[in-house]
Amino acid sequence: MFGLIPKNEKFFTMFKDMTVIINEGAQLLKNMLDSYEDPMGSQRKIKDVEHKGDVQTHEIVKSLNKSFVTPFDREDIYALSAALDDILDLIDASAKRFVMYRVEKPTPEAKELAFIILKSCQTIEKAVSHLGGKLEVISEYCVEVNALENEADRVCREAVCRLFDEEKDPIRLIKWKEIYETLEMATDKCEDAANILESVVVKNA
Repeated sequence: MFGLIPKNEKFFTMFKDMTVIINEGAQLLKNMLDSYEDPMGSQRKIKDVEHKGDVQTHEIVKSLNKSFVTPFDREDIYALSAALDDILDLIDASAKRFVMYRVEKPTPEAKELAFIILKSCQTIEKAVSHLGGKLEVISEYCVEVNALENEADRVCREAVCRLFDEEKDPIRLIKWKEIYETLEMATDKCEDAANILESVVVKNA
């Protein structure tokens, strides 16, 4: 149990701070697609948040390298920090593609994927907030993240199928296929983070 492990509490705080940053990025992405008034400005804000996440990830790894005793396995701390950073990278990459490809208007499917990304990030934040506390609660949130990833996979698959059925312009097809897949990959990274948290739960139960 976590309570029996000598622990450096700062790791719990640093992971919680990282999930707050991730949620900031996810909310900005959703807002960007919902209003779509200034995609370039929105993307710049997301890039700033992504940079903030890089700094936080660096701090976690630096603390890990300096710590003799850790609250859970060192490899899990490193893997979790990398997975959380990957989520933010994919959020930034998604926003970047809307600007890079000069998308005039987001599709309903893109908006739905952005909403699922935000829900997934919020659920990851809830799970991480219980590190050092009740392990079974973390498992419940991990199951929720897995369900959200399955939903994102379905939305992405149906959106791509519709693209091939309806889009006549091959360039637009390629652009939108990549956008959908990049958005869906962000939920994959959320699932990766959930799987690492699940592993921590199993090891420390």
